[in-house]
Amino acid sequence: MSVPAPGDSSGLDPWVRGLLRCPVTGAELVDAVGPDGEPELRSTDPDRPLAYPVRDGVPVLLEDEARGF
Repeated sequence: MSVPAPGDSSGLDPWVRGLLRCPVTGAELVDAVGPDGEPELRSTDPDRPLAYPVRDGVPVLLEDEARGF
C-alpha cells in the first residue's frame, strides 16, 4: 500500500479511493474532517449532502452511518 497523500483521510491507494462513491446517491466522495475532528468522506451531491465516517482508516459507507451536513 502506498503512503497516503496529505489530506487523504482514507489511507487507501489512490486508484481504490477514486472508485468510491456515495452508496445512496452515487456521487463522488471527497476527503473532509467532521465536527468531531475525525476524518470522513463527504458526498458531492448538492441535493443530498451526506458524510460517512472513516474509522481506523476504513470508510464506513453505510446509509445508517451517514450524517447530513
